Amino acid sequence: MNNQIKTFILLAAIVALFMLVGGMVGGTNGMIIALVIAGGLNFLAYWHSADMILRMYDAQEVSPQQAPDLYSMVLALAKQAELPMPRVYVINQEQPNAFATGRNPQHAAVVFSTGIIKLLNYDELRGVAAHELSHIRHRDILISSISAVVAGAIAALANFALFFGAVRDEDGHSNWLAAILLAILAPIAASVIQMAISRSREYLADEAAAYLTLQPLALANALQKIEYSVNDTVMPVAKQHPATAQMMIVNPLSNSGHDNLFSTHPSTSNRIARLYAINDKL
Repeated sequence: MNNQIKTFILLAAIVALFMLVGGMVGGTNGMIIALVIAGGLNFLAYWHSADMILRMYDAQEVSPQQAPDLYSMVLALAKQAELPMPRVYVINQEQPNAFATGRNPQHAAVVFSTGIIKLLNYDELRGVAAHELSHIRHRDILISSISAVVAGAIAALANFALFFGAVRDEDGHSNWLAAILLAILAPIAASVIQMAISRSREYLADEAAAYLTLQPLALANALQKIEYSVNDTVMPVAKQHPATAQMMIVNPLSNSGHDNLFSTHPSTSNRIARLYAINDKL
């Protein structure tokens, strides 16, 4: 299935789940209140998260004079992708990884660890840069924010149902068993859908990067090298702030090698297989 279509279906599914939970708990009014609260909190996070994350990782912005090869690489890819030039940052982390952040293409940044700059050759690093620019082009930060808003609202509704007995039976009495099950299962279901959206966006960014660079195997080689190194190298900031792990090109905390319902990233082997399939088409 096309990953754009898959993302749309998953977003529709998480909204439908929210409406179902909202109707069970507080009807239309309860649903609207929970969405407004969750939306307000996530709007603030979306608006300010880029600066917060850059400070968290002590990211240092680099100029064309400080990192000419890296800067010119990103500049050329941004022009090719018809994107505004993002700010370029480097973080002093031994683990090889990279991510993009920013609320829109006009306020975006791409971030590379010192480890990834040392590990990869030019073509491989170019593939990684193209992947991150593809996230910016597809507005994946906005999409992840939307899914986080709805998932947060579902969790809030479910907790409300548990603590206030808002789920009632046909006679109007509080149904505590249903409330407990809702409090447990609804957030899990929302999390599963949210992670599926994240995985679909990773596949889409890989595909877009492959066509942007016309070197899918360079990105495949980069992913393979990063996976090997991630398993042997710790990223302390990511361990302290695990919510940021989903931003990275490869999960900095764990690499199980298998897709699962709660993984933010597809397995590297599956990503590489898809890139080889794209290479065969070019």
